[in-house]
Amino acid sequence: MFVVRDDSYSFFVYLKQKGDDHMKKGLLVMENQNVDLVYPDHIKQAIQSHVEFVAPPMTAQELAENRHLLKDIHFIFTGWGGPRLDETFFKFAPHLEAVFYAAGSIRPITTDLVWENNITITSAYAANAVPVAEYTLSQILFSLKKGWHIVRETRNNRSYQHQLRNAIIGNFESVIGVISLSTIGRKVIEMLAPFDLNVKLYDPFATAEEAAALNVELCSLDELFQSADVVSLHTPLLQETIGMITGEHLKQMKQHATFINTARGAIVKEREMTDVLAERSDLTAIIDVTHPEPPKSDSPLYTLPNIVLTPHIAGSIGPECGRMGAYMLAELKRYLNHEPLQWQITKETFQNMA
Repeated sequence: MFVVRDDSYSFFVYLKQKGDDHMKKGLLVMENQNVDLVYPDHIKQAIQSHVEFVAPPMTAQELAENRHLLKDIHFIFTGWGGPRLDETFFKFAPHLEAVFYAAGSIRPITTDLVWENNITITSAYAANAVPVAEYTLSQILFSLKKGWHIVRETRNNRSYQHQLRNAIIGNFESVIGVISLSTIGRKVIEMLAPFDLNVKLYDPFATAEEAAALNVELCSLDELFQSADVVSLHTPLLQETIGMITGEHLKQMKQHATFINTARGAIVKEREMTDVLAERSDLTAIIDVTHPEPPKSDSPLYTLPNIVLTPHIAGSIGPECGRMGAYMLAELKRYLNHEPLQWQITKETFQNMA
């Protein structure tokens, strides 16, 4: 028997009072601690003006213990900690039409049965790209001012090192290297457009037409590391991209250049990276993702002075998470209006996603 949690009761009662026999039915299933961040009250209320929820928000475990609730469900709204869409799930959900995933990668919940059952699935990966791109933009601009290097020197010497000013690269006609025209990589390029910067792109699948439209120069990976003042990594983690960035790439970087990783730690050969950074104190690495995560306690990522290590904060955090729920609300409205979805994931696009 399903037990209603106290913190969800008023929401559940309100939904039942507002229920409409003509509405399609839904469930909100994800981890407890993030429900109200990803789906704040005004988003939940807007969704429930279109969908009748048959139960209060619940976890995947609670749903597994109450699978009978899936019997008449048309829509699943979910996010981090969502239910696995496997054979058992579909056995109990014969009327499921669409899944609205208010998070990034759908790999944690998806099986081939999604496509075999013709389920529409859409993700808020583009919403999560916004804060990552904002983080990246802030670090690119600060790095071109040689910001983190100067912070270290000022702290260590306890004085202003005025001679360092002549070594500052600055934000005029400097070269930014972007690795991968992923959703985040594209967003970063768009955010860089107002600045007087030259952007180079490495992506073996990007076309000359795409590069021209974005006003970027396509180049090889080696050329990008050799010529860029700041290199920013945005490649999805796939089997083919594991260990893609090596120590040899970082060795080629210009004096006082910066490497930024907000993608995934496993894309970089971290030991090789830290070896190079230990040898070249002029370089700076801004690392928001590691492998493993968090790093082991004896990792040089913690101790090398030219590494700026942040604990995976580039993505959606706190109230920013509500953007993902808002994207799913917008997708729901498109779906109900029989309009093309903006962020739908197909079997074909899924293959190349992280």
